[in-house]
Amino acid sequence: MTLEKLIFYMLAAVIIAAAMMVVTRRNPVHSALFLILAFVACSGVWMLAEAEFLAIVLVLVYVGAVMVLFLFVLMMLDIDIAVLRAGFIKMLPLGVIMAIAMAAELILIVGPGNFGLEQYAAPVRHAADYSNTEEIGSVLYTVYMYPFEIAAVILLVAIIAAIGLTMRKRPDTKYIDPASQVLVKRGDRVRMVSMDAEKG
Repeated sequence: MTLEKLIFYMLAAVIIAAAMMVVTRRNPVHSALFLILAFVACSGVWMLAEAEFLAIVLVLVYVGAVMVLFLFVLMMLDIDIAVLRAGFIKMLPLGVIMAIAMAAELILIVGPGNFGLEQYAAPVRHAADYSNTEEIGSVLYTVYMYPFEIAAVILLVAIIAAIGLTMRKRPDTKYIDPASQVLVKRGDRVRMVSMDAEKG
């Protein structure tokens, strides 16, 4: 076994373990932290596949931005852990059935026979000056232009939904209306009082 395969199997084991912890942890903050670990391990797999740009984007966008947004929403929402625990036990049989069905679909779709991987021993090696960023950009903005724009709209809807979850109206919150504050005059706030001077 080569060093690349050994690193790949180690990263794959970390990804599977982290994904299992994401769906089994009862604390949603812990689940989000394990999801960050899965993303970092996935970026290592991208590095092994010589897709450095995708690896950096995965860390910067998902770990640095999306997961921070997830944690922000989890901290802002008042989540009852007891209700989550009760729902987890209740929905566990259905979850196991869905997990088995998804695993079977992945084996049927992503199997090596469907991609013809048995015909190729190794991917094509490129020169040191090869830019996969340029290749990804040329394909992304020509062949996959419309799917890229649809994904951008979906992400925008997710951002709006996250903001909508945190924007709750609290009637007991004290706030100041900036428009009325600007229109205030000195006579409305300051009152001159005439007092006799104190004698020592």
